[in-house]
Amino acid sequence: MMQTLTPHVYWAQRHGEIYLRVELSDARNLLILLEENTLTFSAQGHGAKGENEYGFSLEFLKPVKAEVSHRSTQRQVNITVRKQEHGWWERLTMQERKPVFLAPDFDRWLDESDAELELREKEEKLNRISVESRIPKDPYLGLKKGYLFMYNLVQFLGFSWIFVNMTVRLFILGQDSFYDTFHTIADMMYFCQILAVLEVVNPALGIVRTGVVPPLIQVFGRNFVLFIILGALEDMHNKPVVFFIFYAWSCIEIFRYPFYMLACIDIKWTLLTWLRYTIWMPLYPLGVIAEAVAVIQSMPVFDETGVLSVPLPKALGLSLSFSYVLHLYLVLMFLGLFINFRHLYKQRRRRFRTKKRKAY
Repeated sequence: MMQTLTPHVYWAQRHGEIYLRVELSDARNLLILLEENTLTFSAQGHGAKGENEYGFSLEFLKPVKAEVSHRSTQRQVNITVRKQEHGWWERLTMQERKPVFLAPDFDRWLDESDAELELREKEEKLNRISVESRIPKDPYLGLKKGYLFMYNLVQFLGFSWIFVNMTVRLFILGQDSFYDTFHTIADMMYFCQILAVLEVVNPALGIVRTGVVPPLIQVFGRNFVLFIILGALEDMHNKPVVFFIFYAWSCIEIFRYPFYMLACIDIKWTLLTWLRYTIWMPLYPLGVIAEAVAVIQSMPVFDETGVLSVPLPKALGLSLSFSYVLHLYLVLMFLGLFINFRHLYKQRRRRFRTKKRKAY
């Protein structure tokens, strides 16, 4: 007759349930009873001490419901017990001293605050499903997804061309490539940034469920630099700062656009998701700094050439230089950086929010 041994048992809890995981593979002749608030388990299988008969009993700290559910796999037996009243237990068993075979299940362990958060998220998800089930489906959803897929695909191809072209020229020409970046890349950048105006139009028309302000800040800021600071002044075309502006923009977009493109067809790529929500953290501030350098370098040029200056009455014989506007724009630029950085950081936290694990 085989001696009854005790298996390793791991436990975790939620406000309404107790989860037990019995480390017993190929379990058979299962007997699980729940009587007088005590769970009794016995089975034959392969446990910590090889093939044998294993069993244990646990008297719970507080009352539980009589029904018990279990699921046996090749590696373990999972048991779920429902609490009589919802609440958080300070320990599992009536006896204060923890049984030697019992340990926390760190794969499922949450502390009380995290369990409450998980419960709220489940309730919000159920409420959202309930609300969505009452809202009629958008008959143009497929058309919208097709349009967004094509938009992101075109932008991805455009910025990929810019990135590859600049990278190849950098390796071949070295620093000399800094000085003719505008003449080589400007036409494609013009195309991509004009097309980017749709990123403001799309949320304004309700095609995508995002705010209008963050894309407006980014699109306006980039187009201001591209068309006014760089495009309107020929003296700026040969500045090395143009290379750093265009390269920072393209490095961000070659990950952002394919992420949204694949999202349109419900494809998730973990590495791409991480890059989309991470690579902007160093590149976005660096891009804004490069833009600010370009603005500062353009001020004396605007003063000398009088481009975009506002003429004052003839009696004064003066004009208001556009460089005054640029001083104000520099302040607004860094305010926009703060607003968009905060917005993108919140997006990243929501995307990668993880639950803390803690056991006592």
